[in-house]
Order: sequence, then C-alpha cells, then structure tokens
Amino acid sequence: MRILPCGFDGALIEFSQRISPSIHRRTIRFSKAIEDARILGVLEVVPSYCSLLLRYDPLLTEFAALAHQIRALKRQSGSGGAPEGPVRYIPVRYGGDAGPDLIDSAKACVLSPEQLIATHLSKTYRVYAIGFLPGFPYLGLLPKSLSLPRLDIPRKRVTKGSVAIASRQTGIYPRESPGGWRLIGQTPFELFCETEDPPTLLQTGDRVRFVAIDGAEDEAIRRRVSQGNWMRFEREWRQGAL
Repeated sequence: MRILPCGFDGALIEFSQRISPSIHRRTIRFSKAIEDARILGVLEVVPSYCSLLLRYDPLLTEFAALAHQIRALKRQSGSGGAPEGPVRYIPVRYGGDAGPDLIDSAKACVLSPEQLIATHLSKTYRVYAIGFLPGFPYLGLLPKSLSLPRLDIPRKRVTKGSVAIASRQTGIYPRESPGGWRLIGQTPFELFCETEDPPTLLQTGDRVRFVAIDGAEDEAIRRRVSQGNWMRFEREWRQGAL
C-alpha cells in the first residue's frame, strides 16, 4: 500500500496498479474502515478501481500525521475484501436512435449487431467507480471482443441514459453531456437525483446486469419513473427481472 499526497488537502491510497475484483473489494473494505474510524479531519473517502482518495481538512490534520494513522488502521483491519455488492438489473433499449453507434461498433468488432448485444448482456459488471458526472458508473470489465477505442471526435451532446462502451469499460450517462464513448443503447432508469439519499442509483462495489427491452417496455418504464420514487421502482422492477 502506498500513500501519496494529492494537492494540499488530499491523500491517494494505492493498493495496486492492477484492476481486479479482489483488489477492488479490498479497496471498498478499507474505505469503510476509514469511515468507521472517524479520523479527525477526514472529510470524504472516495474508492475507485485499485485506490481510494481521501480528502481532509488541513486546519485539523496534516498529511504526515494522517498517513501514520492510515498505516496503523491498515495493520489493524487486515487484508480481506468487502462482501460482494448487490446485483442491479438495468433495462436497455439497444440500437436505433437509442444506440446510434451500435452498427458501426459491431462492424469494428467483426460481429453482427445481435452478437454485440448478446455479448454485452452476457456479463455481470462491477461498478468500479462513480465519477465524470454525478452518478456516472464505470463498469467493467467489458469482454475483450467488445474492446474499442473512444470516438476520434467526441459528441457535443450525449442523450441522458445512454449506455456506452469504450476500451474494456461500459457506462451510463446519467444526464445530457458531451462524451466520446460509443453509444449502443439507452436506459429509461434515472441514475442520479439530488433529493434522494443516496442520490445515485448505483454505488461503488455494486454489480450490474443489463436486460434488453423493446420500445413499448421502454415507454412503460419511463411513464412509471416520471411518477417519482424511482429508486423504489427500480427495486420492484429488479425483483420482476430475476
């Protein structure tokens, strides 16, 4: 484990340079241990692929003292990983106006559009990080057969709910924004709402399975989501999807 300064009020705790489920689970577990320890001055702990970012108040503590406390806590907490997170089922309408890059992406992968969709649906993905936009999940790892670079020219506008792929990752745009990932589908689910607690549908450490839906199902889900209390609806829909 390495602890590195990150600006004047941050510390980066690195567990590895390698991405793997076991390392990620260790990262999640130690993130929770830091939160539970309530170390003086610590404001926020943000876990990611194989590291976590710790933000602190420099008026209450300093990097050297904090690093000492973190190392002591690591010795006490051991090296085990967190339990597997819950599986979330996310509905996706693939192709057409919902996935404008599906056909070109399939050609680049030497697959038919149907084969690309089936491959994308075949895996349970891990939420390795939340970032870029509030609620944007970085999901991995994508099958190697679907690994493609980002677009040469990013779009100025990506529709909210777009499901996209880039390299060995897949993700979901929680709101309209610019973006350079390849768009293969769209979900009617909301991924972020500032009035909810927590405000993001997916949490780091969760697992995700995509479920293909047609246009009629997409419209029906959108109508239900628009009525509010969408996180509760996600749980209800998930139970029906099992």
